[in-house]
Amino acid sequence: MHNATVRRIIRAYDDPIVRAYCWGRFGILRQRFLEEIGQYLPDQGVVLDIGCGFGLFSLYYASMGPRRLVRGLDSNERRIGMARRAARQLGLGNALYEAGDARDFKGDGQVSLPPGGRLLVKDVDDRPAAKRWFTWVLDRAMAPTTPVHYWSADALTRALVAAGFGVHRHLMVDWLPYPHVLYVCEARG
Repeated sequence: MHNATVRRIIRAYDDPIVRAYCWGRFGILRQRFLEEIGQYLPDQGVVLDIGCGFGLFSLYYASMGPRRLVRGLDSNERRIGMARRAARQLGLGNALYEAGDARDFKGDGQVSLPPGGRLLVKDVDDRPAAKRWFTWVLDRAMAPTTPVHYWSADALTRALVAAGFGVHRHLMVDWLPYPHVLYVCEARG
């Protein structure tokens, strides 16, 4: 089920609870899902992972695209510390992590996408309710004090369009009870 890269990434975390969580996350978002998301990433250039948590997926995409510079941002300093240690353990100089609020992030300058540039948003829909509640229970178990909010697919699409993007929703159907949606957004000129 897990390829060698996934196993290496999971072993790079020191905390056994985080390793168990990573096995679960990679098990839930299986190799096929990683490839579905990865097809929209550039082979080279900067990829920004906002809300990267422990850096699990950014480490994967940095490993799979050595010409990419994957920058992870998360408000939880503990998780960023774990991501940095895992990147060092893996020898990934193309995975950098910063603690901070995404609303304040400017990177090395003003963050903007050129016309045709892509923004990928992997989120969960707020429907169906049973899948949303399953997701909520798992989110609360991993981060009990973190506020949880799920957008409806229509509301998030409207917000992205209002922000100047053309939006394609890529449904990620799986047998597990997660309402995954990947929003592939292209900046308009």
